Amino acid sequence: MDYQARGLSSAIRRAARTFPAILVTGPRQSGKTTLLRTQFGESHRYVSLERPDVRERASADPLGFFREARPPLILDEIQYAPDLLHYVKDAIDEDRAPGRWLLSGSQSFPLMQGVSQTLAGRVAVLRLDPLSTEELYAPGPGRDFGELLRQVFGEARPVDEAPRLDLVDWILRGGYPEPRLNQEVDRGLWFSSYVQTYLERDVRDLIQVTDLGAFSRFLALVASRTGAVLNLSELGREAGITAPTAKRWLSVLETSQVICLLQPYHANLGKRIRRSPKLYMLDPGLASFLLGVHSRETVLGGPSLGALTETVVVSEWMKAARQRGIEPKLYYWQASSGLEVDLIIEHDGRLHAIEVKATATPSPRHGDNLARWLQLIGGDAKGVVACQVATPTALRPGIRAVPWHLAW
Repeated sequence: MDYQARGLSSAIRRAARTFPAILVTGPRQSGKTTLLRTQFGESHRYVSLERPDVRERASADPLGFFREARPPLILDEIQYAPDLLHYVKDAIDEDRAPGRWLLSGSQSFPLMQGVSQTLAGRVAVLRLDPLSTEELYAPGPGRDFGELLRQVFGEARPVDEAPRLDLVDWILRGGYPEPRLNQEVDRGLWFSSYVQTYLERDVRDLIQVTDLGAFSRFLALVASRTGAVLNLSELGREAGITAPTAKRWLSVLETSQVICLLQPYHANLGKRIRRSPKLYMLDPGLASFLLGVHSRETVLGGPSLGALTETVVVSEWMKAARQRGIEPKLYYWQASSGLEVDLIIEHDGRLHAIEVKATATPSPRHGDNLARWLQLIGGDAKGVVACQVATPTALRPGIRAVPWHLAW
C-alpha cells in the first residue's frame, strides 16, 4: 500500500501548516511510524524513543539530546519519555514555526496528561486507527465528511456499483496493516502476539495488573460484548473482579483505543431510552480472535455474526471521521419498548441513522425500525440499512440499503 493514501495524511499536513507540534496517537501497530516517516522522512530527522539507549540518553541529558536532535524532528513513541514534553514546550516558545515537531505515541493516561499540561495551544492531536476499507479501496479523490454522508445517504452523485468486498475476510483479518496488507501473515499468530506483546504489556504498565489470567478473561468477555449495551456489574462479576476494577480496566482499553463506547442519543426523546453506553471493539479482527472465531464457517454459522458486522460498520464510520481530523459524534438509540437504531451520526446539525444487517438480500422489513425512528424524530433526518449489497437499493420510501463498507 502507498502510505500517501492513509486518510490522516491530509489532516496532518493541514495541522502542520498552523501548529508548531502535531501528536499522532493510535493503537499499537496501526502504522503511526510508517506514516510519519513516509510523509516527512525527507524533511524531518527521525528519533525513536522506544530504544532504551536513546531513551536513557534523552532522559539523562535532555538539553544535550535536543542539541543533537534539532527540529524539524519526528519523536517516535514519546510516551516512553513524557518528561521531554517540557523541553519541547520551551523550544516551541522560542520558535513557534509550524510543523517542526512531529510526535507519535500510543495513547495513554500519562502521555495525554503531559500533553494537556505542557503543550496546550501548541499541539494538534490526531488519531490514526487501523486501516479502513475507504483508505484501501475507495476510488477517486478524497471526500470531506459531509460529502461522504451525502453520498451514502443518497443526496449526492449516485454510485453505479461499489467494490465487492468480503465482509467475512474483514471480520477475520481486520484493519491492522500487517495482517491486512500481507495475506501470508498467519492471522492467529499475529493477533496472539499482539495481545501478549502489546495489550497485556501496556495494561500492566498502566494499571499494574498482577493477575494476568484475570485480565485475559476480561479481554475475552469484553470482546463477547462488542455491539452490546454495557453492564459493568455483570462484566465484573463474570470476570471475577469488582465493578470499579472493571470500569478502570475498561477505561484503559478505551484510552488505548482498543474499544470505544457509544453513548445513547436522547435529545427530544424523553426518558424512555437506555442510558448506558454500547461497547465496541475498534478492530473486528481483534474482536473475532478474542472470541475464538477463526474460520469463515464459524463466522457465518456462529451466533456472533450480527454483532461482528455491527462492529465493522461502527468502526468504519469512526475511522472515516478521525482520518479527516474530526472527532465523530456517534450514538445509538434504544427505547424501553425494544425499538432500536444501531448507529446515529450527528454532523452539521443533521442526524443520519444506520441499521446494520449481515444479510445480502435486504427486504423492506429490515427498514422497519428506521422508519419508526425517523417518524419519531421528525425533521430532515436520513436513514439507511448497511448490509451486503453491492449497489444502493431502495427498500421503502426514504430508506435504502447500502454497502456495509465506505469504499464507494
